[in-house]
Amino acid sequence: MPSISTPSKIAGTQAQGAIVHFSGSTSQEREAVVTDVVRATGATLIPPYDHPDIILGQGTMGLEIQSEVASMLAAGEKLDAVIAPCGGGGMLSGIAIALHGTGIRVFGAEPSFQGADDARRGVETGERVASVKTLTIADGLRTPLGDYTWKIISDKEYVRGLYAVTEQNIKDAMKLVLERMKCFVEPSAVVGLATILYNEEFRQMVEKEGGAKGWNVGVVFSGGNTTIEAIMKIFGDVEESKKEREEGVLGRDGSRVAENVAG
Repeated sequence: MPSISTPSKIAGTQAQGAIVHFSGSTSQEREAVVTDVVRATGATLIPPYDHPDIILGQGTMGLEIQSEVASMLAAGEKLDAVIAPCGGGGMLSGIAIALHGTGIRVFGAEPSFQGADDARRGVETGERVASVKTLTIADGLRTPLGDYTWKIISDKEYVRGLYAVTEQNIKDAMKLVLERMKCFVEPSAVVGLATILYNEEFRQMVEKEGGAKGWNVGVVFSGGNTTIEAIMKIFGDVEESKKEREEGVLGRDGSRVAENVAG
């Protein structure tokens, strides 16, 4: 696991009986450690996202989404789009494959902090971004696309577009989900909702294509791997920023190198 993984994820992994080996945060650093462990122990490598079997397994979420809206479809309504978080891209790729040919548009969402929106940038330039080093609070999305996931996500037949949101957008969406929906979610889980609420490019696209009626959009909440302490740290940082603005310590634009407050 990357050494900057949240303590709750490390503890949860160890609680399942796993021996955790730590690495740097880039793909190259992780792969080097994995190679050493496989060589030393004879263990079998199970990729977290960049493998056809993993992609297809995570794609069952797309089937679940369709079953969840069955009553809506039976009533003559339709699901126009689905938006899901994108890190390494296994889940987004799988959902895109599962929903391909159904008429449901699939979109991906990423954090923008410190270049975490590698998939969006890669699709714009036509070249996969191979390395990402970011301390976005959406720590589950700190990973670049792999070779398999890039081929799917960069194909607009499968993923119509990718959008990025700020750290503040993520915090605001997380706060809404916790307070209104009473769902215990981690920051990575809410980037899709943050896109719908705060990304003007996405909102304008829906307005243009959906017209006055708009769209019915399915939003994937992808995880709740966090703790009360981590959540307090995230929102405590927000309150401290407000205090510092009042005292003139922090600029109105919020400019400052962000801390690793994912937990």
